[in-house]
Amino acid sequence: MNSSPLLKNLPFLILPPLFWAGNFVVGKVLHDSIPPFSLAFIRWVLACLVLLPFAWRFVVRDWALYRQNGQRIVATALFGVAAFNTLIYKGLHDTTTTNALLLNSCIPVLIILFGGLFYGQKWQKAQIIGLCVSLVGVLAIVLQGDWARLAILSFNSGDLWVFSAMVCWAFYTLWTKGLPAQINKLGLMCVQMCLAIIVLLPLFLWEYFGGQQMVFNEKSLLGLAYIGIFPSVVAYLLYSFAVAKVGAVKAGLSIHLMPVFGVMLSVGLLGEIFQIYHALGIALIATGLVLCHRAA
Repeated sequence: MNSSPLLKNLPFLILPPLFWAGNFVVGKVLHDSIPPFSLAFIRWVLACLVLLPFAWRFVVRDWALYRQNGQRIVATALFGVAAFNTLIYKGLHDTTTTNALLLNSCIPVLIILFGGLFYGQKWQKAQIIGLCVSLVGVLAIVLQGDWARLAILSFNSGDLWVFSAMVCWAFYTLWTKGLPAQINKLGLMCVQMCLAIIVLLPLFLWEYFGGQQMVFNEKSLLGLAYIGIFPSVVAYLLYSFAVAKVGAVKAGLSIHLMPVFGVMLSVGLLGEIFQIYHALGIALIATGLVLCHRAA
């Protein structure tokens, strides 16, 4: 594959990890204000309200296709919409952002692994090399250029929640590729959100009546507005287009851009200093992505 398709599909590959990196930041900021199940439930209610006016006519038009592919649609809604984000919010209560980003980088590995084990996808050498190169870049950023940190990383129950989310996203990516191309992405996303809301409602009620309070202030309301629009609607739609255009493995590899954008957000919004290991990590990630996308 030459570089032209990569450049053509660049927005579909770059914007989702950018918005999802922001979701990690906001999720961590809000963990003291809104409990995890409530945050996930409110997120998808807001996202559904935003999307519904644009998606309703496509939902009606494609209803027969939803019924024909009902099992796969329900599975993608449960794993990729309801479970994935809820597990991340749950995990962020007990783990660090560094650990979460490191575990998030397992997604491309899991996509390649599950694709080969369960769905007969071939493991191409160029993709494996690109994956390894970009993973080294991720580690360079997460470990801040000090490889000795790898020996002292500790993992707790929060990390297990986050890793479970990564497994869910890997299967979501592979299953999304199997949905018919003629199903409109807006309508499909709306249906998946509605299914996720139904699943999350009992958990939200359990959390609410269990005495876990939500604190609404300017910070939490702005955070909810962000996660209800950009990582929930815009990023999911773009990622679906990416999977359809370049395949599950190549789209999944773009997840490695999340630590890059995490660095950029920290430097731009929080005033942190750009370090040499940031530049090294970004260069390695970019090299890995190009290698993967050049695979036949």
